[in-house]
Amino acid sequence: MSKLFPTLHFLHGADYNPDQWLNQPEILAQDIAMMKETKCNVMSVGIFSWSTLEPEEGNFQFTWLDNVLDTLYANGIYVFLATPSGARPAWVSEKYPQVLRTHKNLTKSLHGERHNHCYSSPDYLRLTGTINQQLAKRYAHHPAVLAWHISNEYGGECHCDNCQQAFRKWLKNKYQTLENLNQRWWSSFWSHEYSSWEQLHSPGPLGEESVHALNVDWRRFVSEQVALFCRHEIQAVKPYNPALPATTNFHGVFNDYDYWRLAQEVDFISWDSYPEWHQTRDQLQLASYTAFTFDLMRSLKPGLPFLLMESTPGTTSWQGVSKLKKPGMHMLSSLQAVAHGSDSVQYFQWRKSRGSIEKFHGAVVDHVGHIGTRVGQDVKQVGMSLEKLAGAAGADYHADVALIYDWDNRWAVNDSAGPRNCGIKFEETVQQHYQALWQQNIAVDIVSRHSELSAYRVLIAPMLYMVDDAFAARVNQFVAAGGVFIATYWSGIVNPDDLCFTNGFPGPLRDVLGIWSEEIDSLYDGETNQISITSPGWNGAVGEYTCIELCDLIHAETADVLAVYQHDFYQGRPAVTCNLYGKGQAYYLAARTGVDFLYDFYQTITDTHGICACTALRLPKGVVATSRQQDDEEYLFVQNYSDQNVTLELAEESRALEPLLHPDLLNGHQYSLPAFGIDVFLSKA
Repeated sequence: MSKLFPTLHFLHGADYNPDQWLNQPEILAQDIAMMKETKCNVMSVGIFSWSTLEPEEGNFQFTWLDNVLDTLYANGIYVFLATPSGARPAWVSEKYPQVLRTHKNLTKSLHGERHNHCYSSPDYLRLTGTINQQLAKRYAHHPAVLAWHISNEYGGECHCDNCQQAFRKWLKNKYQTLENLNQRWWSSFWSHEYSSWEQLHSPGPLGEESVHALNVDWRRFVSEQVALFCRHEIQAVKPYNPALPATTNFHGVFNDYDYWRLAQEVDFISWDSYPEWHQTRDQLQLASYTAFTFDLMRSLKPGLPFLLMESTPGTTSWQGVSKLKKPGMHMLSSLQAVAHGSDSVQYFQWRKSRGSIEKFHGAVVDHVGHIGTRVGQDVKQVGMSLEKLAGAAGADYHADVALIYDWDNRWAVNDSAGPRNCGIKFEETVQQHYQALWQQNIAVDIVSRHSELSAYRVLIAPMLYMVDDAFAARVNQFVAAGGVFIATYWSGIVNPDDLCFTNGFPGPLRDVLGIWSEEIDSLYDGETNQISITSPGWNGAVGEYTCIELCDLIHAETADVLAVYQHDFYQGRPAVTCNLYGKGQAYYLAARTGVDFLYDFYQTITDTHGICACTALRLPKGVVATSRQQDDEEYLFVQNYSDQNVTLELAEESRALEPLLHPDLLNGHQYSLPAFGIDVFLSKA
């Protein structure tokens, strides 16, 4: 990796809304003093400032922003300057009602909330282009400005007439003729063939929702619309300083858009992370889910760090239960992002608002107005820790394992109408495969079907329902060259048009996997089967595992059988297989299991194929490690997600480890890591 901002190390900061406090000018000086005390060096400014910047059309008011940027820079604090399209002023909605979003039930929004504009609206395109250009003319070369913060958390979709016309244009460009569209959509089903482009409409409850190809194409179109809107915003600011990078803050595993597509429009990735820590459910599962999302964000732009643009230093105001972070959790959750490739820790928000819906959302500065609070001191400790870790900024994150996560596959599998409409659990399945590796300290990159694969040794494709021939050919090449490919039940079912393969499942992956899937059995909630390991090379402590929900009935054609079902009419049939293909191997997991099986399975895979964990330390349950490398230095982030203190025996490590954050906790070769604690151990080659 390389640093995003070479003159700085780690960034530490928050969303800052000084326009809310213009009637109290003393606030700015107080805030800057506290920013310095908490070691904050960057603020995101102007995200929701449109009504203050342009109180009426063409009347631009920048004096207040001049003062904010000048004063921040004079005190060593930099800025991500936002374009304000995420929340428009009321005068825009009143004067140009076309900008208001139309919902899928075809009702029109009134003014209010945020992220409810139409991406196709000519008026909104013009108005956002104008305000963006005005900002760029004035600030593109301001020394405080590190990058453009384009809008904020793009979300949602519009079904207005403009968007319908844009969708039809997109479909015409893709399919060229209605005959082609009808054939590829299988429109003869239910006599749904189209004879005019004008008959096509976005899916919705008042019309068509049963044509799966229409549904997934609409999602692809919406992703393209938001990507083009983001491009429009960037093109308005870039000409004034092409060297100034631009980003927009992503949502992680957000369903609305294909982030592989949106990532193409920005110079680096940033995202907003809000895990619901301290739930009664498995804390390790939540930590794994968060780690997966960090790895996804890092992988969207290979070779670059990402930025944690938002997190809460305390609680939120919008989750079902707005729970406080227990002692240690703020440091742990902040540095978890750094461990997975972030070069920043930033918050929403700097100072709590006095009114409206987020007045109780966590902030560095509470309503009391100072940082002599538990949260304020937690933030200060993070700032001090980031200074100690300065050498790790821009450090590499290396993974030999890649896991496929495609949005159109996700949309299609969740829309498939069978085999388990009460819960196909695609997202949960992906997370469980990831967690089994993460708990064993194995680094994982998240990739798409279109990503470069040659750098990896293991490629995992959980529930890859939608497959194209080009990807299958690349998998064949990957395995033939010595790679390891792992697929699961409900893979290779449809092509990118959501049409079922007619040459036997798993479609174009059939040869490399060496199996034929004849049927798939759905189990009721609470119903189980068992699989029994028959392979002598199994590394697990047990030989039988419970399977649930989905059991694929397969034939081993050229594959070897590693496990079989124990019950029901398919007792004795293959449940896990391995196929030799060229110099490599392809595994097929025919049933949905628990994490216990996946843990043992991936331990077998990594041991067999020489995939190493990032540390040789023996870590107790609830403790995981992640590594970043910088030249001849390795930074090992050891994270304790349990509520118990643990002791680490550092003598087992082949190289000397130096704790950077809490050297006082090291006693000989024993290090006492507290509950919800984290430390970073430096080792040198």
